[in-house]
Amino acid sequence: MKLKSGAVDFVVNRKNLAECRFVSAKDLANVELGTGELLVAVDRFALTANNVTYAVAGDMLNYWSFFPAEEGWGRVPVWGFGDVVRSRHDAVPEGERLYGYYPMSSWLIIRPSLVTEATIVDGSAHRQPLPPIYNQYSRAAADPFYEHEAEEWQMLFWPLFMTGFLLDDFLGEGDLFGAKAVLLTSASSKTAVALAAALSENRRAPGGVIGLTSKRNVGFVEGLGCYDRVVAYDDARSIDGKTPVAIVDMAGNGELLAALHRHFGVGVKLSCLVGLTHHDRLACPENLPGANPTFFFAPD
Repeated sequence: MKLKSGAVDFVVNRKNLAECRFVSAKDLANVELGTGELLVAVDRFALTANNVTYAVAGDMLNYWSFFPAEEGWGRVPVWGFGDVVRSRHDAVPEGERLYGYYPMSSWLIIRPSLVTEATIVDGSAHRQPLPPIYNQYSRAAADPFYEHEAEEWQMLFWPLFMTGFLLDDFLGEGDLFGAKAVLLTSASSKTAVALAAALSENRRAPGGVIGLTSKRNVGFVEGLGCYDRVVAYDDARSIDGKTPVAIVDMAGNGELLAALHRHFGVGVKLSCLVGLTHHDRLACPENLPGANPTFFFAPD
């Protein structure tokens, strides 16, 4: 395959995510491969609020460790597609299209530790201590659900739907942790929608699935049909404060979360932190009434 020139890495300042830059990288034609390694040209990837979460939680959950960068800088992980442009692995031919976890870079070297008909697992030493789900790449040619025309949908929705699916399973196994209703912040987000759809289908919440969103999004979220009730943030106090709730927080707004804890008090049976879309307002008071806020890490 023809190798492109002008390779780059897109990096962000780990202490100030608003500071970012492109850094020149070695052209694909000049990348040296060891025996058994693959050179994958990153073709396309999706950007969602999920990627903001990866960056904000980069140090806490080791997201920066997947694709190392120079000191103080990081490469934000993304979900997307890449093509094997050079292979030194007998079981992986050049031209393979792979879906999985990539850096915001022109290319990635993969060192397969396991190759099956459907997947390739990157066994690079620095990735071994990290959650294995992120090290697995799907081989498009062997994926019965793969459609080239649907790549954008897959990149955008697959990881977010899986998070929603796992949250639904987590809530189901815990029997809602004693709650009757499930309250989702940032209800218009794709992960929240996936969770709300699963909760509604499985009828897990006898007190209903309640979505909190901005006023401008109320109509849109109501139209999705997967929430029993949609409430604007400013009207959150209209929800009965005596209802035992499980809060699933996609927003990461510490002020909002604290207000919800104070409104429901000991009725907060679960406070599950998932997303950080409002990462600039993370600070949350300690010793809030109800269950302690706990971060949900999907690979766990």
